[in-house]
Amino acid sequence: MRARLRDLGLALGELPVGSHNAITDVPGVAVGHATVVRDEPAVLRTGVTMVVPRPDVWTNHVFAAWYNFSGNGEMTGLPWIEESGLIGAPIGITNTHQVGLVRDFIVKRAEELGIRDAFHLPVVAETWDGWLSEIGSFGVTEDDARAALDAAAAGPVAEGCVGGGTGMICHGFKGGIGTSSRVVDTGQGRYTVGVLVQANYGRRVDLRVDGRPVGRLIGNDRVPSAWEEPPAGGSIIVIAATDAPLLPIQCRRLAKRITVGLGRVGGYGEDSSGDIFLVFSTGNDLPAHSKDRWSLTALTMDLMNGLFYGVAEATEEAILNALCTAETTTGQKGRTAHALPHDLLWEALKTPVL
Repeated sequence: MRARLRDLGLALGELPVGSHNAITDVPGVAVGHATVVRDEPAVLRTGVTMVVPRPDVWTNHVFAAWYNFSGNGEMTGLPWIEESGLIGAPIGITNTHQVGLVRDFIVKRAEELGIRDAFHLPVVAETWDGWLSEIGSFGVTEDDARAALDAAAAGPVAEGCVGGGTGMICHGFKGGIGTSSRVVDTGQGRYTVGVLVQANYGRRVDLRVDGRPVGRLIGNDRVPSAWEEPPAGGSIIVIAATDAPLLPIQCRRLAKRITVGLGRVGGYGEDSSGDIFLVFSTGNDLPAHSKDRWSLTALTMDLMNGLFYGVAEATEEAILNALCTAETTTGQKGRTAHALPHDLLWEALKTPVL
């Protein structure tokens, strides 16, 4: 994996980061990947990423909410989140054509574990990797989904061309998985906001880094842009976690602010883009099928501003981490998505702009 943004000496925002600068800085959150790369019988640059909200999420649910910035995409399980405000399973991210397979595996895994709910409606999201990968060959298997879940762990998170992000493209450069976190003092306690993105969206010309028009300064004449031939698909999935005690309506408020971070980098929610955001809070224990009342706590609404800033900063940096860590990748038909060159990035950041 190539260097992350801060490894290159650029720190964004004002808030401190967590110990790993990752979504896993939220206690209990784990991430796992299964990466599928092969050239026969089909060219595959794809995979699965799993986010586990907490180790006992099957029986101790979390409050959650989602926000649709641009709806040309898929995230399963949203009607039940809208109705109940709850998630009770790991969250999957993969390619567009295999959402169903990953979703069905999570249901099967629940049955294997003896989670005998009347129904299972897990959350699985997608972005399209069909420019580099033969997406119609359906190369992701149940074993891949299982491997991603089995690999889920706390601590540092692999980024770039891994898991569901293996074949993704961002602002004409190689994209993929990125993550970041912020620590926020709300006045009622210090809490962490962590973000993980699967970044597969955007035009080169719109890319901005720390407010600088990097995409305009690193044009196609210097680094050829992917997606110059149709179809120019896109999308970004953002999963955000926090240990701040939030109710579902507060999770939705936080999810909306993800658009600020996306906009800072250059995302506009174009017609062809599925920009779907999910936020969950581990700040309350919500035992499934409890016969007792839940004992809940929540921040007051006026103390959420720090979390708003935190999720925006972490989203911005997570996208840039995906770009900085991803490696040049050649896929089907000899198509190549070039990595964002670190030397040209620094050159662009130092170039005066009139």
